Amino acid sequence: MRLSTRNQLSGTITEVTLGAVMATVKVRRDGGDQIVTASITKDAAEELELAAGRPATVLVKSTEVMIGVE
Repeated sequence: MRLSTRNQLSGTITEVTLGAVMATVKVRRDGGDQIVTASITKDAAEELELAAGRPATVLVKSTEVMIGVE
């Protein structure tokens, strides 16, 4: 599959937490200690059969990225 999304981060799923409607998926980037966390629907997580230890690609498509500090 070819995608227009340029921000593609490969890694391994470390944790999947299923809620009633949503799921939280944590992916450790290849070659480092960085963890990317995504919130997706529970249905999507189950349909994709996401589980710890599986390789995954995080796709980031956003018009804004914000950071705040005090």
